[in-house]
Amino acid sequence: MSPDDFDYPLPEELIAQEPLADRSASRMLVLFRNEGRWEDRSFRELPLFLRDGDTLILNNSRVFPSRLFGVRSGGTARVEVFLVRSVSDDRRTWLALVRPGRKVPVGERIQFSETFSAEVLARAEHGERTIRFEAAGDIFAALEQHGHMPLPPYIRRADREEDRSRYNTVFAAATGSVAAPTAGLHFTPEVLAECQAAGAKVAHVTLHVGLGTFAPLHAQTLQDVTLHSEYYELEPAALETIRTSRRRIAVGTTSVRTLETVYATGALNGDTRLFIRPGYTFHAIDAMLTNFHLPKSSLIVLVSALAGRELTLDAYNHAVKERYRFFSYGDCMLIL
Repeated sequence: MSPDDFDYPLPEELIAQEPLADRSASRMLVLFRNEGRWEDRSFRELPLFLRDGDTLILNNSRVFPSRLFGVRSGGTARVEVFLVRSVSDDRRTWLALVRPGRKVPVGERIQFSETFSAEVLARAEHGERTIRFEAAGDIFAALEQHGHMPLPPYIRRADREEDRSRYNTVFAAATGSVAAPTAGLHFTPEVLAECQAAGAKVAHVTLHVGLGTFAPLHAQTLQDVTLHSEYYELEPAALETIRTSRRRIAVGTTSVRTLETVYATGALNGDTRLFIRPGYTFHAIDAMLTNFHLPKSSLIVLVSALAGRELTLDAYNHAVKERYRFFSYGDCMLIL
């Protein structure tokens, strides 16, 4: 198979540019994979599909303001810095995208404020830069003050103050993502309480989502794909809850990749490049809640591995026909 086998036509106006006023008001396409059919439902009906012994697995990673604008030391031209991932224990050294990169050589200093700057330490193979921040106090406090929320490129507007909460889940706790685990964006405390009242337990994993989640697959075949690396963690208590559940419902592809990585390696933390494609045997999850994903992306390939490529694409085409909202601020799909 090639990435082209996971393409579908999507009118641009179906790409959600704004979150709904009510997080839980999204539509939900319920896909019954063993029966090869679907139903148009609403996300608020999720508790109706849960039962005693289920566990919902949520990614509690928090998106932080990882997009910065500064100027070169001694200059006035604006420089954009998009943080990709931390590469030091003190979280002051980062791999980043810098634009315009050709004007920011190694050794250059980028000034974001009088007390907050970064030095370019190295240039990576694909043009990324390794930068080292200098700031008084906590680095994330400086990022909260000077940074912008990293809305994905298909949201064609500037970030606003409300995106700091709406581009995060209500259960976000572990700071480190530069893109949202979007399936969790639909939950409110009230819906979570209703899920638990229906008999489901809740367990958290952490996977810090990187920019690679939006990257198209350039390989000729799926066998040639190498995914970006992302850091994950799973607490032993959460693992025990998941292990003893009757049905494990992963909320989002990030939760799926975390659990399947833990199953394959036995490591409760580390980096994962796991690429799940059709033919993969799932060991750690039984069902999944997920948003609608970009054509020819690793995420729609993962969904197809669980639901089957033809059924997935048929369901996507139905969602287009029925005017579902797509991508990060869009609607969702429950795969049972």
